[in-house]
Amino acid sequence: MQVFACIIAGMEDEDRVFRALADPSRRRLLDMLCERSGLTLGELCQGLDMRRQSASQHLALLEAANLVTSLRDGRRKLHYLNPVPIHEIQRRWIWKFEEPRLNALHSIKQKAEAHAMTTPTPTSAKGTVPDYVYVTYIRATPEQVWDALTDRELTARFWGHAQVSDWAVGSRVDHVRTDGSGVADVSGRVIETDRPRRLVFGFDDPQRFDDPTFEPSVVTFEIEPDHDIVKLTLTHTSLASMDDLHACSQGWPAVLANLKTLLETGDVLPQEPWQFHAEERAAQMARNG
Repeated sequence: MQVFACIIAGMEDEDRVFRALADPSRRRLLDMLCERSGLTLGELCQGLDMRRQSASQHLALLEAANLVTSLRDGRRKLHYLNPVPIHEIQRRWIWKFEEPRLNALHSIKQKAEAHAMTTPTPTSAKGTVPDYVYVTYIRATPEQVWDALTDRELTARFWGHAQVSDWAVGSRVDHVRTDGSGVADVSGRVIETDRPRRLVFGFDDPQRFDDPTFEPSVVTFEIEPDHDIVKLTLTHTSLASMDDLHACSQGWPAVLANLKTLLETGDVLPQEPWQFHAEERAAQMARNG
């Protein structure tokens, strides 16, 4: 019975997504949030020429379908696109039926982009790439989630790298390999800590850490409790390129799935989840020849 309940729950979630996408105004809201993340209700109303009450109702339906998430920034409420449900629809209802033709089109697209990238374009500059937002729900306390995100040993277990810092504002954060080499592949500076609610830090090239002119990408974790579960919202901003955004869309879900599994079961997934995409890419390249 529990299995059937899970299947029915999944179908109901999918129905909410389809109902939310059926309205052109709601699709326009998603387009706006895709083009520019972190918009207020007022900014969304201006883009749609819509009254605040109507826009608020549309946003409520999008949030219920998990297509939009919102965060508080002082007195402002900022809205972000959550692409995960759309990605699931793509996998369930599009990809398996159109895979051969999509593979061919993808190959053509890659060749065209490779030709186009021989000269620099303004779209590679920071500020033109959408923010990445991911939301997950974990059966844990806020303190457990906070400790998992900041403890050196715990991060090494679920992340594949240890997050090393004293977590004081202004301190350095290093994303250190677990092979004993001590090499940090990513570094940044702690921007904000509010245990166990909010953690913000830079996340970028360690070679540029001491360059005062360099603007790193920024990772924000929002931890919101609700009875026995926690809503964890990750926002990755100031990305340098669309390639970085694509890497985030594959890397962060794998990392947070491992975190969720560790906190709920006491152990990580039986294989490193980020290897899934590497194997998938290798198989696709083999199919494409």
